[in-house]
Amino acid sequence: MRYCLIFEYDGENYHGWQVQPDAVTVQQTITKCLGDILNQNISLVGAGRTDTGVHAKFMTAHFDCNCEIEVKDIKQKLNNYLPAEISILKVINVKKNFHARFDAVSRTYKYYINQQKMPFEQRSFFYKKDIDLALMNKACKKIIGKKDFTSFSKANTQTHTNICEIYRAEWTYEKQMICFTIQANRFLRNMVRAIVGTMLLVGEKKISPDEISNVIKKKNRGFAGISVPAKGLFLVNIKYNEKDLLA
Repeated sequence: MRYCLIFEYDGENYHGWQVQPDAVTVQQTITKCLGDILNQNISLVGAGRTDTGVHAKFMTAHFDCNCEIEVKDIKQKLNNYLPAEISILKVINVKKNFHARFDAVSRTYKYYINQQKMPFEQRSFFYKKDIDLALMNKACKKIIGKKDFTSFSKANTQTHTNICEIYRAEWTYEKQMICFTIQANRFLRNMVRAIVGTMLLVGEKKISPDEISNVIKKKNRGFAGISVPAKGLFLVNIKYNEKDLLA
């Protein structure tokens, strides 16, 4: 039987999602708890991987179990055993060929920036320079569509392609913070943080919105801006076709 976990986590104290030797990761932590509860070896496959310090308000992962389980019981037991930073939102029975990563239609991230010190808002990037959101939203139009985003990717990641299709990108205000929202079919390592860092150059009027197109054409990380800190980045949604999810 195949099942899908839907969960959220605060990534501050984790070395990202994926299992790594000699490091505490979200995948490792959930896998161990799940294996102990079910009394079997579990292979947990996530919808993607978040880097060290990145958070998720909506993440999915599938696993196989050699027996039928009561999903409500598993959810409760996992939440009882998992650290406070990880919360299981839902456990669902899915088709036997469902794949959390490959069946995902799109993923959405948000990046939060605050421009005044907020002691209780540590999951955001404090950036005190004046920025022009209207210019940054003009720059957003330059990244929409199917393009090679090598200029915004971490080097030597060994991905099969650096082409991604961005469906939506915009800057807005959310409460007291500035928020960048981006939705795409897939993302490269470090991509969102590099895009945000480059957009801030536009907001400061150091480069024009049109320059974003030239940065993309260069296919060279050196032409883009810095990568902003991980602490402001949240994975907020993963979309699937309903027919792929339902058992």
